[in-house]
Amino acid sequence: MPIQNSPYKAFADLLNSGGHPVSPAELHGLLLGRSCAGAGFDIDGWMVDASEVLGAAPEDNIRQALIGLQAMVKGELTSDDMTVVLLLPTDDAPLGERAIALGQWCQGFLAGFGLTARDSAISAEAMEVLQDLSAIAQVQDALEESEDGEGDYMEVMEYLRVAPLLLFTECAKPIAPEPKPSLH
Repeated sequence: MPIQNSPYKAFADLLNSGGHPVSPAELHGLLLGRSCAGAGFDIDGWMVDASEVLGAAPEDNIRQALIGLQAMVKGELTSDDMTVVLLLPTDDAPLGERAIALGQWCQGFLAGFGLTARDSAISAEAMEVLQDLSAIAQVQDALEESEDGEGDYMEVMEYLRVAPLLLFTECAKPIAPEPKPSLH
């Protein structure tokens, strides 16, 4: 049974209704990339970067959706679970459509990471993750509708759920807890 209104589809419809032909996957990748590179979770900075991709300042309903997306990403990156849920079409969408969205997600991630990354050196492992994302962004047409294609897609998707965590752990400054007042 197809899922008629998945989060991806609902967000895509919202963006299209505002005249923004941008993929939700690209926006989610952008947000996650900038967050993993150390941008923090400041709403204003996120709105500036999102506005650039959207081509204009978002309308209030889209702005609220973007704020909600940021809250979700912050929760995922800072929770003990450290699980990332990718904003992609559901499994009942054609594999080609899902592969294109996966590529858009990677492109968005790399753009967000590049916008925010500091000049400090990163580890060989982190560099390899960025190179993998770049390669994945290019394979949009390489997956065929088959069991092997589905398996490859799922494998890449699982990798992309873990890869940002490595970059976040290495590149983003941990959010310092508010200091507790000392009692004398």
